[in-house]
Amino acid sequence: MARMHSRKRGRSASHKPASKTAPAWVQQSKEEVFSLVEKLAKEGKNEAAIGRILRDQYGVPSVKALTGKSISQILADKKLASKYPADLIDLIRTAVAMRKHLKANPRDQSNLTKLAHVESKIRRLVRYYRGKKLPQNWTYVPEEAALLVK
Repeated sequence: MARMHSRKRGRSASHKPASKTAPAWVQQSKEEVFSLVEKLAKEGKNEAAIGRILRDQYGVPSVKALTGKSISQILADKKLASKYPADLIDLIRTAVAMRKHLKANPRDQSNLTKLAHVESKIRRLVRYYRGKKLPQNWTYVPEEAALLVK
């Protein structure tokens, strides 16, 4: 999701490899990558963490270039995909932590403002995913969301 509530100059970050084919120096085969993704998912890692581990520890620059499928597609085929989208869960986890901080520090106005921004992003994502990856009548309720991310 794009940055909504503040703008930063510059866009320095790592970039995806330019080539859509797997480089010749990759040592893992397609089947090894499938088994690694399955193993890491069973350990409780999400898609982003699996991709990071494969890149840093196993030298796989792009799972999609090597296997022809993204990590989330592999997990869906193996029936290991999570019930809720990872970006939504991450935002809900952030909002729960901010609410916990606000209970201890009720006069923290900047946190209150940022909590409103995060919850606005959550509502936008829920609207986007409703009917696709979420039930049609799912709504964000902060008290229920705290139970969701535990």
